[in-house]
Amino acid sequence: MASKLCPASPALGFCNFSLPPKSRQLTETAFPKPTTKPWRNSASVHQSRAERRIPRVMSSAQSATQKQDENQNGSVNLEAGTVSKDLVSLPRPLSVTDLATPPSHGSQVRVAYQGVPGAYSETAALKAYSHCDAVPCEQFEAAFQAVELWLVDKAVLPIENSLGGSIHRNYDLLLRHRLHIVGEVKLAVHHCLLGLPGVKKEELKRVVSHPQALSQCEHTLSTLGVIREAVDDTAGAAQFIAANNLRDTGAVASARAAEIYGLQILADGIQDDSDNVTRFLMLAREPIIPRIDRPFKTSIVFTLEEGPGVLFKALAVFALRDINLTKIESRPQRKRPLRVVDDSNTGAAKYFDYLFYIDFEASMADPRAQNALGHLQEFATFMRVLGSYPMDMTPTGRL
Repeated sequence: MASKLCPASPALGFCNFSLPPKSRQLTETAFPKPTTKPWRNSASVHQSRAERRIPRVMSSAQSATQKQDENQNGSVNLEAGTVSKDLVSLPRPLSVTDLATPPSHGSQVRVAYQGVPGAYSETAALKAYSHCDAVPCEQFEAAFQAVELWLVDKAVLPIENSLGGSIHRNYDLLLRHRLHIVGEVKLAVHHCLLGLPGVKKEELKRVVSHPQALSQCEHTLSTLGVIREAVDDTAGAAQFIAANNLRDTGAVASARAAEIYGLQILADGIQDDSDNVTRFLMLAREPIIPRIDRPFKTSIVFTLEEGPGVLFKALAVFALRDINLTKIESRPQRKRPLRVVDDSNTGAAKYFDYLFYIDFEASMADPRAQNALGHLQEFATFMRVLGSYPMDMTPTGRL
């Protein structure tokens, strides 16, 4: 049984119900460096990987030479094409190996997001913190660690999409790391088909983008009869096409990505369903103080013993207090996915052990929420409050 409910701080009015986690060290060896290969399916790519790899880090001598070339010619020549000064000067995404660097920023809020400039996550970060310094990260985990190690102040990461469903990776990372949810942002996703200037969409042989973006534009891409190839993110696909001057390849990305990388919008609004909204979470090292003067949402995670009606009892603690549930997600426990049950009649049986993630519409400053979690604590084997935060009541807008 988990410990009884007890507030961690009188000002907060709620506590962290987690059991003591196992100790871990945030070292480079604990998290292998993510791959920087932009293509996942190399079978249909006619150029070699060496020809298509975008330079990421330059030595000081290379940088000086490049700067001199820029002053003379106004552009930088790469192996596969020509890239403008604006493209080369874009910030390089943080990787796990960068997290040993001490932070060096002033009073401006620095917000981490996954992807490269022009990604949908960057737009979400700018909506959440309008005057922030948006910091790109290669992977979701690098964004979590950047906040924990004080390289940035916040992180804005996607948690679910109205068409693609939940982003399970970020649910797992919420449990693994000790960050708090301090807000949410909802944005409408508007996909565009991008290509190099002067290229017509009928000339495209291949279209690259994030797997979800490709699936959300199934009708348009099937009509074009192009080969679809998945990459890490939408804006990264646009960046790759611009850097390598690929005239036979298009990208599914945002209009902002087209503007940043100098691409042409070949088709606008190509998603199959116009009601395409992604929900992002705002993460910080410290929780915010819950209030009752505006709509709040609370996110929790818990586990239960195996038995008939146990999940029903868990959900009933909210129904009995007229608390509306907005999200229920279950994930198998990674370290103990199976539970062996000894039944004298049929022998041993194996059941999955699940984590249950729930969002409900109530602030932790509300006595109803406190009583509901106190009731749930009586039979939950583990519980943790991930955050109590204001609901996003603003229009979704267009990306």
